[in-house]
Amino acid sequence: MQAAAAACTPRRDGVTLQFWAMGNEGGAVGEIIPEFERRNPGVHVVVQPQPWTSAHQKLLTAYAGSSLPDVSQIGNTWVSELTAIGALSPTPPAAADLLSDQFPAVLETNRIGQAAMGTPWYVDTRLIFYRSDILARAGFEAVPTTWAEWKRSMHAVKRVAGEGDYAVLLPVNEYEQLLTLGLQGDAPLLRDQNTRGNFSSPSFVAALAFYKSLFDEGLAPLASSTQISNVWTEFGRGYFSFYFSGPWTIGDMKAKLPPAIQPHWMTAGVPGPTGPGASAPGGSSLAVFKWSPHQAEAWALVRYLSEPAVQARFNVITGDLPARRSAW
Repeated sequence: MQAAAAACTPRRDGVTLQFWAMGNEGGAVGEIIPEFERRNPGVHVVVQPQPWTSAHQKLLTAYAGSSLPDVSQIGNTWVSELTAIGALSPTPPAAADLLSDQFPAVLETNRIGQAAMGTPWYVDTRLIFYRSDILARAGFEAVPTTWAEWKRSMHAVKRVAGEGDYAVLLPVNEYEQLLTLGLQGDAPLLRDQNTRGNFSSPSFVAALAFYKSLFDEGLAPLASSTQISNVWTEFGRGYFSFYFSGPWTIGDMKAKLPPAIQPHWMTAGVPGPTGPGASAPGGSSLAVFKWSPHQAEAWALVRYLSEPAVQARFNVITGDLPARRSAW
């Protein structure tokens, strides 16, 4: 009982927590840290922003060099890998209540066996950001809801966009777009008791064919994300008019697009084979690393960032969707 209580009760003898936060969150989370420090005298949090493009490799490098932070934001898809190498501290009994009030599908991505190895911080799903002015010039009032009509609108956008510009950006080093299309079929992505990919199913073959056709027909540039110097500049100038991303991009759109473009971007659900389609759930989790000497303080920070009221405030700052359902 004493050990469990200690897991979430920070000491007051002067502790500095190293906290890695990625992308938009890295620049914004500092706005909500002072309240945590006020509540926890003697505990100071140093936020180290990390770009998403290199964060995964930096974590692995830090693991190899025994220099991991105390707490880090991690992608949900990294939980199993970081657990396998023994980097993560499982949720202690005193913090088990943080796993309630969560979206089950997202929480499941943080469970390895019977243990929760991460705490969902925010949730998201992919959607379409688009240039409403260019789409209107192409003769469409909104993003169509079927693949066939969406492709027709892309060809129309390509015609009005001009030479050298495209309709949609689908970086070839990102899997989320194809995964989203694959999830829209009527067959599961895995077979044989979830041990093999079900990529020969007719529905996934159809999704892959649609995805590939966007490159074959010149609607998407054959480029990786590292070849796009600045997504916001290119979206603003009309290099592409449709962009797959998530709610975290709302803050970037507001902050990085020029004022003249602000009235002309909107969002839409992802089109499906015959109507509005499913989209892949995702988000980020908060992880405490096993070798942190400040376990109690680290879990206190996770608890604070998991409070529904704090997540609601962070939503206002970033556009991130709260992981705690009571924050909605």
